[in-house]
Amino acid sequence: MPSAEAEAVDRRSLHERIAADLRDDIMSGGLPPGAKLPSTIQLKARFEASSATVQKALRLLKDERLVVGRAGAAVTVREHRQRTLRPASYMAPADPGEPYRWLTEAGGSGARARSKLLDVAETKPPPDVAEVLNLLEGGTAVLRRQLLLIDDEPTELVYSYYPCDIARGTAITERRRITGGTPVLLAHLGHPPRRSVDRVSARVPTQEQYRALRLPSSSLPVLRTLRVVYDDERPIEVTVMVKAGHLYEVQYEFTAG
Repeated sequence: MPSAEAEAVDRRSLHERIAADLRDDIMSGGLPPGAKLPSTIQLKARFEASSATVQKALRLLKDERLVVGRAGAAVTVREHRQRTLRPASYMAPADPGEPYRWLTEAGGSGARARSKLLDVAETKPPPDVAEVLNLLEGGTAVLRRQLLLIDDEPTELVYSYYPCDIARGTAITERRRITGGTPVLLAHLGHPPRRSVDRVSARVPTQEQYRALRLPSSSLPVLRTLRVVYDDERPIEVTVMVKAGHLYEVQYEFTAG
């Protein structure tokens, strides 16, 4: 049986470990946008690494668009794209005539947000979704699969599942956008969203997620949110949302009471 000391060894290559530490400095604000990274000589001393290893680490950060610079010149932290998403701000149905709240919130800082509908189909959902929807073995749900983009960069891959008895015969099954988003339509169908429960986990991206989100490295995790939306009595929508873990954070606010 391996010892605790053996299990605690960081088995990543040295350049990946260097990139991880520098990435944390950048994302936590220790190296703010515009700041110069320590020189190669300083990084070599800090990490006891060769010049080639330090350069490999910097290449990872450049591929992730966190830093910019060229060999022999100072490497500078970019105005990086980390965004804070606030799920509570776009759960409620949009006002009449207004677009889906996610598009409004994401574009609030001057960015251009849009959604791209990839697929609409009746399908067998993954086991965790089927369990929440109380489906019998082999049961199906209506899936709407979308890609959300900000300034034409993929932000989130979204898989939304709906009970067939609610979705059949409605715009949910049609391959077109729904004005105001599905919360508005569900409310009109007599199933207003009343409560939402999120389960957030970090995972290794699937092949589809890696390609769709244009991830720079297969070693970077994605954030996976499983959201269950209820009306007064039952789950009416189960959505799996996947986003690049190194570019986004999710903010929740709670009031004591």
